[in-house]
Amino acid sequence: MAKRGGFPGGMVPGGMNNLMKQAQRMQRQMEESAKELETKEFTATVGGGVVTATVSGKKDLKEVKIDPEAVDPDDVETLQDMIVAAVNEAMKQADEASQAAMGRFTGGLGGLM
Repeated sequence: MAKRGGFPGGMVPGGMNNLMKQAQRMQRQMEESAKELETKEFTATVGGGVVTATVSGKKDLKEVKIDPEAVDPDDVETLQDMIVAAVNEAMKQADEASQAAMGRFTGGLGGLM
């Protein structure tokens, strides 16, 4: 029986080239997605609107708003807890958006990344 001709590893001509082009395209798309994410802001509000925190997609704290009625000199701890909760929730939103954006690219890689 005669052996069939072909390329080592079953690759077709130009297969590696096409694979490299796809990888480069995916890298560009990931970079664009990361840049877009950095321009977004994520805001969380706690305490029924008493404390609001805004973070950037780069996870920089941009703003904290506190309703003046929430400032009770006899209960500073509650205000501090609300600030921490608002900042943590805004950071969580930024993380989730980042994971969702990058998941489009890494989802099919089966743990390679």
